[in-house]
Amino acid sequence: MPSTPSPQQPVPADPSEGGAEAVPAAPAADVRPRATVAPRRLVLWVVVLAALVILVDQVTKIWAVAELEGRETIELLGEWLHLTFIRNEGAALGIGSGYTWILTIVVTVVIVFILRSMRKIGSRGWAIALGLLLGGALGNLIDRIFREPGFAQGHVVDFIGYGDLFIGNVADIAVVAAAVMIAILSVQGIGIDGQRHVEQEPAKDDTDEEGSAAAEQDTDAPEQGAPTTSPAAGTQGSGTATASGPTAGTES
Repeated sequence: MPSTPSPQQPVPADPSEGGAEAVPAAPAADVRPRATVAPRRLVLWVVVLAALVILVDQVTKIWAVAELEGRETIELLGEWLHLTFIRNEGAALGIGSGYTWILTIVVTVVIVFILRSMRKIGSRGWAIALGLLLGGALGNLIDRIFREPGFAQGHVVDFIGYGDLFIGNVADIAVVAAAVMIAILSVQGIGIDGQRHVEQEPAKDDTDEEGSAAAEQDTDAPEQGAPTTSPAAGTQGSGTATASGPTAGTES
């Protein structure tokens, strides 16, 4: 008896040879690394910018004490911008007068928060904003610590008047600019780490829709194993039964 040759198992095609049965490799995810600046460089930006703000602020305050104290208001742009020397014991707009030591504590807390936030900075915009904020806060804190009447109760030197609104200094300008930048970055959804945090609407789940559609199809389809009858089949069946009746009776 001739032996039946065993069927050979199909050899899968080598994907590297480009066979017809080669399984295509999964497409690589399109991952584009985000260009970022080294955190050390961003921290350096913060430190350098804060140092520049402090330097300009203190130099202009020394000049104001020497040249403006005791003098009348010097108008620069009419009533809108002028030089008026005052020693401010409170915050901007004269708020907090008589609570200088409390303002000193608040500013110190803000500075500590800025220094802690610098560890996770990942955005140029935030580096500039934090540098301006840190420089402005330290510029006024230096006045509160070292100027008269005493430690942590010193009066801040203000000399730049903005109409009848308030009188400030370079440190105040830096703080306001930082606040504007932080507001813009927040509106754009850019976090201090440099990542854009945008709220996305939850994706519509199509699984439930597909499941409900499949359920409707299963409901309309006949149950598996149930006899299916048609009008033609029913007629043929009844005719066969009628014809076989007399035959069965004859044989009996």
